[in-house]
Amino acid sequence: MEKKKNKLDNQNNSNYWIYGLIISIFIIFSYFGNSNNFSSVKKINITTFEKYLNSGDISNVIIINKTLAEITLSEGALVSDVHRQVSKSNFLGQKNTLGPHYTCEVGDLELFQRKLENAQNSGLVIGYEFRTVENKWLDVLLGLLPLIILIGLWIYFMRRMAGGGAGGAGSQIFSIGKSKAKLFDQKSDIKVSFKDVAGLEGAKEEVKEIVDFLKNPTKYTKLGGKIPKGALLVGLPGTGKTLLAKAVAGEAKVPFFSLSGSDFVEMFVGVGASRVRDLFKQAKDKSPSIIFIDEIDAIGRARGKNNITGSNDERENTLNQLLTEMDGFGTNTNVIVMAATNRADVLDKALMRAGRFDRQIYVDLPDVRERKEIFDVHLKPLKMASNLDVDFLAKQTPGFSGADIANVCNEAALIAARKSKKSVGRQDFLDAVDRIVGGLEKKNKIISPKEKETIAYHEAGHATVSWMLEHAAPLVKVTIVPRGRSLGAAWYLPEERQIVRTEQILDEMCAALGGRAAEKIIFNKISTGALSDLEKVTKQARSMVTVYGLNDKIGNLTYYDSSGQNEYGFTKPYSDTTAQVIDKEISNIIEAQFKRALSLLKKHKKKLIKLADYLLEKEVIFKEDLIRIFGERPFKEIPVKK
Repeated sequence: MEKKKNKLDNQNNSNYWIYGLIISIFIIFSYFGNSNNFSSVKKINITTFEKYLNSGDISNVIIINKTLAEITLSEGALVSDVHRQVSKSNFLGQKNTLGPHYTCEVGDLELFQRKLENAQNSGLVIGYEFRTVENKWLDVLLGLLPLIILIGLWIYFMRRMAGGGAGGAGSQIFSIGKSKAKLFDQKSDIKVSFKDVAGLEGAKEEVKEIVDFLKNPTKYTKLGGKIPKGALLVGLPGTGKTLLAKAVAGEAKVPFFSLSGSDFVEMFVGVGASRVRDLFKQAKDKSPSIIFIDEIDAIGRARGKNNITGSNDERENTLNQLLTEMDGFGTNTNVIVMAATNRADVLDKALMRAGRFDRQIYVDLPDVRERKEIFDVHLKPLKMASNLDVDFLAKQTPGFSGADIANVCNEAALIAARKSKKSVGRQDFLDAVDRIVGGLEKKNKIISPKEKETIAYHEAGHATVSWMLEHAAPLVKVTIVPRGRSLGAAWYLPEERQIVRTEQILDEMCAALGGRAAEKIIFNKISTGALSDLEKVTKQARSMVTVYGLNDKIGNLTYYDSSGQNEYGFTKPYSDTTAQVIDKEISNIIEAQFKRALSLLKKHKKKLIKLADYLLEKEVIFKEDLIRIFGERPFKEIPVKK
């Protein structure tokens, strides 16, 4: 790679030398066009000229282009002391006897000519003539200059449209159809291995087998097996799909071509398909090899969807070429295609079938055990406090992806540095989690005492209801300090469930409505502060009715299409009568839980007021404060199995 780079640099330097040489030639020829540039002619003013003219020292005057006079002295004047300096030698060291010896600006041509005629009339022998001198090379240069500028601008814009700088892979207009894939060198470029990928055990097993296919193909082919043609990594953003692909590149020890789905897209028609062909040609030339396409949904969306204007034809042509290269006539089986996306539901069915992507590897959010492993990886470069409990950090971050955990570790280090600490401790990590989940604290935000009291009772209502319900998430922390866009917040530690029962959803909805219920009980008024709570419970109730079939009136039906390939278009998959029933059932579920929250808070009104007063005093309260006010929860918390 270094030799290739040096070669390109040398080529660019040689081009610059050529350009410089051409410009120098034009300058030299334009310089040679004027003979005065290389003579030792002295310039005089009009007064001195008139003095020499009247004294009879001048024998001949040549007027060049009506502006400059070249003056030649007589033989007698050349030997005088006055003109000895101009007659000594020219730049070659020879005697300048032929002239010209002086030059002078003409000024007013008519007046200048009259002076010469008066000198002739007075008896002096003086000859003069007019000449027009042209610099042909300079005229040619000036004539071609606009054309040269236009050609230069055309080359510049063509290179910019081609998508690269000088010497790059796409720097020439003729190479615009070439693939933009980056070829990784396992000796220098790839530094990631499977050891750097924490968690994702199932996904790692799948891709490890693909690496083993490439390293030891005979182990599988001797039994009649075939190397899989493709593996699709599917998962939420930040779960480690691209990191897993980097680890494959580091472990496989084969050529690894990496690019994004958007790299196939260009303003010119047919470029995407051309780049796909070139990519697979390069991969086949270096087979066995791996191609990794990140965010493949940029070109892999289902064909024929919303294609009203025909604007998607170019993308569909690119997809068609990709389908042909992956499994068509003349396909080379020694090229494995890996791809990653978090929008598998929008991909074309032909792309997802076996024979193209034989394996679909789902990369899920990490559980508590996997989060501990991820923390161990990201904590290595940090200076941690000696008593830091990694298990505690893993339990405090449910629902966090690998990217979120990396962000927590970095944010904790920044917080510790801001406080001038020598190590990163437990509280720094808790502050980092609060910062990421809730946003930045805004202690200087102006809030009236009445608003602050309303916020305190609202958050105390959430805490009270969740504490009294069996399936609601246990509380960790409550604050009325504004964070981000919220005026107050409550942190919970939800149980990690694989399936959710009806009573669990209803308890969560009741806890979410506890804030508005507290406002209703204490002030007999409600405010707009419950917007996010209402949004949450409305989505949960709608999911119960239309998605999970948890409603008796609607029954065991679902109107959800997990594949994303629904054919409903702009119409609903149910009648208007059913829509009315759905709306009514959603409203009934939410109102029932609101009444339930009101009942709970009326029963524990004194403790609610005590909690709110304490929250107004301290601004932040923790689980221990709730135990002191309410006592232990009447339900035993099920410990998380490791």
